[in-house]
Amino acid sequence: MNKSSKKKQTGMGEESFFSKLSRFILILVLDAGAIWFIQNAVSKGFTQMVGVLAVITLMLNVIFLHPRAYPFRWMAIGLSFLVLFTIYPMLFTIYVAFTNYGDGHLLTKEQAIPLIEKTTYLPEAGKSYKWTAFKSDSGDYALWLVNAENESFLAKPGESIIPAQPGEPGIGEADSSGIPTSIDGYTRINALVAATDKNLPNIRFGLEGEQAVQIRTQNEAAELEILYKYDPETDTITDQSNGDVYENKDGTFTSQFGKTIKPGFRAVIGLKNFQDFATSPALRGPLVQIMTWNFIFPTVSVLSTFALGLAIAIMFNDKDFPLKKLIRSLLLIPYTVPGLISIIMWRGLLNSEFGIINRYLEALFGWAPPWTVEPFWAQVAILIVNFWLGYPYFMLITSGALQSIPSDIYEAAMIDGATPWQRFQKITLPLLLVAVGPLLIASYVYNFNNFNLIYLFIQGGPPIVGAATQAGHTDILISYVYKLAFESGGRGVQYGLASAISIIVFFIVGSITLLQYRFTNMWEEVSENV
Repeated sequence: MNKSSKKKQTGMGEESFFSKLSRFILILVLDAGAIWFIQNAVSKGFTQMVGVLAVITLMLNVIFLHPRAYPFRWMAIGLSFLVLFTIYPMLFTIYVAFTNYGDGHLLTKEQAIPLIEKTTYLPEAGKSYKWTAFKSDSGDYALWLVNAENESFLAKPGESIIPAQPGEPGIGEADSSGIPTSIDGYTRINALVAATDKNLPNIRFGLEGEQAVQIRTQNEAAELEILYKYDPETDTITDQSNGDVYENKDGTFTSQFGKTIKPGFRAVIGLKNFQDFATSPALRGPLVQIMTWNFIFPTVSVLSTFALGLAIAIMFNDKDFPLKKLIRSLLLIPYTVPGLISIIMWRGLLNSEFGIINRYLEALFGWAPPWTVEPFWAQVAILIVNFWLGYPYFMLITSGALQSIPSDIYEAAMIDGATPWQRFQKITLPLLLVAVGPLLIASYVYNFNNFNLIYLFIQGGPPIVGAATQAGHTDILISYVYKLAFESGGRGVQYGLASAISIIVFFIVGSITLLQYRFTNMWEEVSENV
């Protein structure tokens, strides 16, 4: 193979020295920045981000250094964003679905154990004191301690606690409370000011190995000891106050008596989230209602909006229809207004107490539906709003599809004596479905996950009475997942369970999408027989 053919194969000509130098400098700067970022991420425990950044850096190095990867240079930034904002979140969601990630288990094991080991207790033989804080210019603390027998002591970190009295060398005179006004090198500070230093309770005053003192409350310091001790060999924690042993069970240290230690930590729990989704009594009740409504809502929405849109399109397909352009323009208004504004507008119109629709109905009939209070009427309100938002779309696409049907087919049917309904049933609908069938499936999938309408209009309410989670009668799976993941309350946020449900929703939507191909082929077969 000669040089010219190689150049054609790689898609690039001879590269100048300046271009090569610029490319290598760019890669060196990129790698240096990536190494710096990775080092910081490793030191702070963000291991997953380290992996993602390493993959992106390696990919960019290959793209810019390997001649055969030349065409991908123009897509380098897009591919990087694809990995960072699409592929990584998908993989992370799958990982989280198999973990207990959520309230009480937000930390890693390496982060949780040091926090647990900071827990202290006052043993029976431990002494307690009243304390006053003193602070040096360098930020070091000293405590003036007074025990129950009114004996006073001076305590500093890393030094033995010694008996002391006001007026002794290096200690100022006592005030009216018997506390020295000053200590050499230290300034007395107010107890309320000392309480604002969150690090102060963590300081141990005294020598290690002796009975060190720590601040316990705003008024008390005591000879506290570490309550929990972790054993990495057995992966257990021992309560040093009573000898109880806590074993690691799915990210929570639990004793044989069922007592637990907080905080827990993230751990892989296998299929438990999926099992809870299917079998948990606390979840099964609302989930059955939510899933039932999740199929009813898109089905009714698609059928109703398609029916009205098609009916309007057929009427306007008549050349002699009066004011056709004006009326069509007015009917397109819901499609031109942003959906967010329309939903908020309808939320005000259907307000049970102040909405203009309810006031008008009450004036006419003396009664108006409680749109936001009763489950049935809340679901009807959701369908009405979606009906308003959806019919212009189908009016547009069916209008275009009707224009593509040859008129001679209708003329032949009329000669054969076909009625208008027969012409619609045997000709219009089969040929129409060939063109708009995939769009019907796409609309169904969109409404299956129509989070904006459900959440903006009524936040999934009204609530399902007795549900262990924040579930509502108009919630669909995606809005229920949002509540589980991001709205605290009840059982708290549950990222693991929410991720598991998201995966289930993905497979449901994927299955519905795959049906598109089957029905599309079926409609094509029907159209061939028209």
